[in-house]
Amino acid sequence: MTPGDNGASPPEDDDPFGYLYADGQARGAQPPSGGGYGYPNSVSRVRAVGERTYGQQVSYGQPPQAAYGQGAPQQGPHGQPSAHYQAPETLPGGAPAGRPPAPPTSGRRGPNTKGLLIGAVAVVAAVVIGIGIAMINGHTDDDKSGDRTGTSPSQSQSSEPSPSGSSPATSSELPKSDASALQLAGGATKASDVKGAKADGGVYVAGFNSVGASVTWTVNDIQKAGSYRLYVRYGIPGEDADATLTVNGKPNPQPLGMKNFIGSPKGDFEKGWQSTWAPVTLTKGTNTLTIACVQGNQCNALIDQLWVQ
Repeated sequence: MTPGDNGASPPEDDDPFGYLYADGQARGAQPPSGGGYGYPNSVSRVRAVGERTYGQQVSYGQPPQAAYGQGAPQQGPHGQPSAHYQAPETLPGGAPAGRPPAPPTSGRRGPNTKGLLIGAVAVVAAVVIGIGIAMINGHTDDDKSGDRTGTSPSQSQSSEPSPSGSSPATSSELPKSDASALQLAGGATKASDVKGAKADGGVYVAGFNSVGASVTWTVNDIQKAGSYRLYVRYGIPGEDADATLTVNGKPNPQPLGMKNFIGSPKGDFEKGWQSTWAPVTLTKGTNTLTIACVQGNQCNALIDQLWVQ
C-alpha cells in the first residue's frame, strides 16, 4: 500500500513544525504567519479577548463582577495586583465567611464505663462475702447456743420443761439416773403404785413430802466444767411444789420449782407427770447433787428421773 493524502488533518494532528520536514512541505506546510499552524486550512486556536462570554459568578460577600471579556478588570503584570483589585475585607460584605469553627470541646472526658463496671462487680462481691460471713457466724452462734446452758431463771422461767411424755434430747450424751439409783434419806422411799413413771420398772421416789426427806445423785464423767441444767421429772397432784437444791455441798442460788405447768387435775398424781429444770455449775469429773425438802418448801411430789444437759 502507498500512503495517500487524506486532506487536512484535524487540528489535534497538525504539527506546528511540519514546514521543517520534507513530508510536511510536500503537504503544503508553510511557516506560520498569523498565529495559526503552518498547514493550509489549519484551525487557529487563538481567539480574541472578549470573543467568548461565560456566565457571571458571584462570590459570597463580594459584588457581582462582569463576565470575562466584558469589562472585567485586567490582571496586572505577573506578581503585581490589578489596579482594580480590592481586598475582600475592604468590601461592604467584608471577608468571605468560611466554614464556622467547630465548637470547643470540653476538657472533661465521658464516663468511664469500664471503671463503673469494675466498681459494680466489687460491690456485689463485697455484699456476697458479707452475707456469707453473716451466715457462717449465725450458724456458729446457733451451734454454740445448743451447748450453752441458761442463766439462773426465776420460778416462772421453769415453765420450759418438757411435756409429760417427752425425753431430753441429750440424755444419751450426758449422765442420767432413775429413782432406783438415787441415794434416799429422811423418810424418802421407793414405790411403783402410781402409773406413768419412766424409770425402770416404773419405780419412783415417794415420801418426799416431809421436812428432811432428800434424794442424792452422784454425777460422774462430767467432761468439762461449766454451767449445765439439771432436769427433774416429777409427779404432783395438780398443785405446785418446790424443793431445795444443793450442788457439791453448796445451796443452789435458785430452788427447784415443781409447778403444775401442764395444768393437771387436782388430786391426780397419775396425770401430773411433767418436767422442770434448774441451772447448776458443775466441775469436771464427779459432782454431787441433792434435792431436799426443808422448812418452807412445798414438797408433795414424786421423783422419777434426773439428768443433766
